[in-house]
Amino acid sequence: MVERQIMNREDVRRALTRVAHEILERNRGAGDLVIVGIHTRGVHLARRIAANLAEFEGIDVPVATLDVSLYRDDLRARGQSQPRVQPTDIPMGIQGKRVVLVDDVLYTGRTIRAAMDALVDFGRPEQIQLAILLDRGHRELPIRADYVGQNLPTAFEERVKVRLMETDGTDEVALILDDPVHSDEE
Repeated sequence: MVERQIMNREDVRRALTRVAHEILERNRGAGDLVIVGIHTRGVHLARRIAANLAEFEGIDVPVATLDVSLYRDDLRARGQSQPRVQPTDIPMGIQGKRVVLVDDVLYTGRTIRAAMDALVDFGRPEQIQLAILLDRGHRELPIRADYVGQNLPTAFEERVKVRLMETDGTDEVALILDDPVHSDEE
């Protein structure tokens, strides 16, 4: 396996700061915003973006967590017979709010489609926007992010691994390619 770092700690911090500024600019402030992080790493990124918004605007923006496991249409394709369900916590109403969905990597678009399906079970937001740390392309559905930390065109055989301090002890994004010459040795 060959791994190459795409973003380091400072790159991640800068990307999230830029995304927070873009959210404020597009929405003319933080009023009526709800930040919703998609489990797992999207939750941590959502909290960081909300912290940036609070720092820049002096307003605490509510953060919710969303599990999309039961809304996915590709469990078998992902090698899962049973989804691993995590808690969804949306204590505030989203009816009439501008919701910013946050996830780490945008790939096929299926996670975001599932997230939008899940969100409407909690109310009808005025608008749903999408913030992504990394967009790697290869969409299967017509979904695009409103806010992107970094665009990274990838090959199908490459994998993107986002590591965050909260779950992995470090902040970085790596591009991973299985090395066919050495893969049998490991």
